[in-house]
Amino acid sequence: MSFQIQPSPVARLNRSQLFGPGSRPEIFVKMAESEADVINLDLEDSVAPDDKEKARSNVIEAIDNIDWKNKTVSVRINSLDTPYWYRDVIDLLENCSERLDNLTIPKAGCAADIYAVDALVSSIEKETARSKNIGFEILIESAAGITNVNEIANSSSRIESMAFGAADFAASMGMVTTGIGGTQEGYYMHHAGQKYWSNPWHWAQASLVAACRINGILPVDGPYGDFNDREGFFAEAKRASTLGMVGKWAIHPNQVALANEVFTPSLDAIEEAKEIIKAMNKAAANGEGATVFKGRMVDIASIKQAEVLVKLANLIENDL
Repeated sequence: MSFQIQPSPVARLNRSQLFGPGSRPEIFVKMAESEADVINLDLEDSVAPDDKEKARSNVIEAIDNIDWKNKTVSVRINSLDTPYWYRDVIDLLENCSERLDNLTIPKAGCAADIYAVDALVSSIEKETARSKNIGFEILIESAAGITNVNEIANSSSRIESMAFGAADFAASMGMVTTGIGGTQEGYYMHHAGQKYWSNPWHWAQASLVAACRINGILPVDGPYGDFNDREGFFAEAKRASTLGMVGKWAIHPNQVALANEVFTPSLDAIEEAKEIIKAMNKAAANGEGATVFKGRMVDIASIKQAEVLVKLANLIENDL
């Protein structure tokens, strides 16, 4: 056991992240009125090159003029291998009010990528005397990104969350896939005449979760491409939740409620977590490091898990 204590991530809801192209300002109000915890206004993949400048202006205007309530508002800038990203950062920070919470940095491949954006953001914040520091969400969606995920997660104190993007990751890896996320037709085991489909993203998701947790970052699952496949989305979200992720992207409004459902703990789970905390507090008062709860052993690790559930439940209650 390391002597270093695992830091806690930022205390905010991140069950669902609703994406919308910056080139479609007509949908911004609906996004603000949705039940999503996080709004991601996109300047990258969903915006054509000829629309980049107009999309940037749309986003700046929307951030300042739309009531986003208590949602986290993030803008996905263009990737660092394009000529657009630096102007995204400059224009957003010089023209947006402090209602802008985060920048989403796509296709991060190494710690230097984050440093580059951080240096530019820091300079603008000083020049413009912004009182609230901009946070970062990092997208891991390449072979380089997953190889360097630990150093990326430790590269900046601005990083609040990190998400896994299956589509670009698959392309970077040269994977033969048929869709964004979910099980893949050719990735199966065969036994006794039956096919069994497993999760081709598991190892990358687990690696991302571990990197996030040791650095106090919220781990988030990325998109599920078929927004008409509710069962497929639900299954992938459940897997992500079980692995330790706190939320999932929604590329269509009908995925928001599903994500919120999966990543909201049940009333029974919350009540049991509170009972575990009480049992462990009683054990600690008696000088004991573990106790028996409902026929099973619980210890300090159990109380940490229980505290995470109770903390999340309190955030949800305060959000209502």
